Amino acid sequence: MTDMVGIGPFVVLSVVAETMNGPWFLYAWIAGAVLSFIDGMIWSELGSTFPLAGGSYNFLKEGFGPKAGKFMSFLFVWQTMIQAPLVIASAAIGFSQYSGYIFPLGFWGSKALSGTVVIFIILLLYRKIETIGKISVLLWVGVLITLVWIISGGVMHGSFLEPVKHMNDGLELNSAFLLALGFASVKSVYSYLGYYNVCHLGGEIQQPEKNIPRSMFISIVGIAVLYLLMNISVASVLPLKQITQSKFVVSEFVQQIAGPGAATLATMLILWVAFASVFSATLGYSRIPYAAAKDGAFFSVFAKLHPTKNFPYVSLLVLGGVAFVFSLLFKIKEVIDAILAMRILVQFIAQAIGLIALSKRKGRSFFKWRMPLYPIPVILAILIWAGIFYSTRPYMMLSGVAVAAAGTLAYVIKSKINRKNGNNTPATILPNE
Repeated sequence: MTDMVGIGPFVVLSVVAETMNGPWFLYAWIAGAVLSFIDGMIWSELGSTFPLAGGSYNFLKEGFGPKAGKFMSFLFVWQTMIQAPLVIASAAIGFSQYSGYIFPLGFWGSKALSGTVVIFIILLLYRKIETIGKISVLLWVGVLITLVWIISGGVMHGSFLEPVKHMNDGLELNSAFLLALGFASVKSVYSYLGYYNVCHLGGEIQQPEKNIPRSMFISIVGIAVLYLLMNISVASVLPLKQITQSKFVVSEFVQQIAGPGAATLATMLILWVAFASVFSATLGYSRIPYAAAKDGAFFSVFAKLHPTKNFPYVSLLVLGGVAFVFSLLFKIKEVIDAILAMRILVQFIAQAIGLIALSKRKGRSFFKWRMPLYPIPVILAILIWAGIFYSTRPYMMLSGVAVAAAGTLAYVIKSKINRKNGNNTPATILPNE
């Protein structure tokens, strides 16, 4: 939940409302929750059955079988080395952007702050997983305080139910609405990403067949409720036009109900939330290159564990370094679209197809946790993800395809080098960390 509630909902709230251009913008947040819940079923089946460090790396390898699985898992790690730093950078950039409400930084000052956030996160994560768990709980307390304050502010000072009463005003279920819903859902879905982060830490989870599905579904439902209440609360106080044009919509909301001092405090809490999200996301992603390297499918240096603290420090440092560079180069809107475009094809859609293939080979009884109404949720997830991919717009769609194509070329080259060196050892299932 800490990973899910980052800077995303505070930054994209205005973007979603502007894209939908009407009181029905709440539907984009509902759509994001529905997709997350359906996709969470796929992750639950795979995560509970293969509770290993690396998450999707293992799922794709097992789902597509010995030959195609090696290629798909390599492709996933390849794109992770690009999109994982983008995820980390997006939260750091959002942190820097929102801090502009308290003290204007200018272009270079903003870049310096986002880079500093990434560096500080790496320093905090450079320790044992047990200590990290305690830090995560502390960060999550700050997240809850922030969201409860925002929601209660709307309840006490606004006409809280008015946005719900009028959310269908002027609504027409036509192609224009569906197109706008698709574009807006790109941003709302981004705010839900992270419900599956527990799968990347599968080797460190107790009773994974129970705790991995439980973790995801509780998180998705809980965050969906919090997001909807937060949007309703803000819309009950601020006019829609102000919401669509604001860069610091939640800060302006708090200023409206409690004054500038409270708004500054709220902004500081939002920055706390953003920091917590970077922390959690970086933790999960650092395990993916490690898992692949330990399996012999990626550069061996990434398989190194810290000699005393027992965590993949090389993977953590490399991803953090790339994220630092990305945080200096890009804007947050560009990063959000790029993240989804890269992940949808190689991870979300491919993972769903792999689950179907694995079910045919092994049978449904093979899975430690089984979704209801299979295969309907899987088919729905594939169709919805395809629609979201289309909504990222042609430029980002091409970038996603280009990353996959470059990964394919890299895999072919790597395979030729392995054959030349006589290294054809088949990949094996990873043990728990």
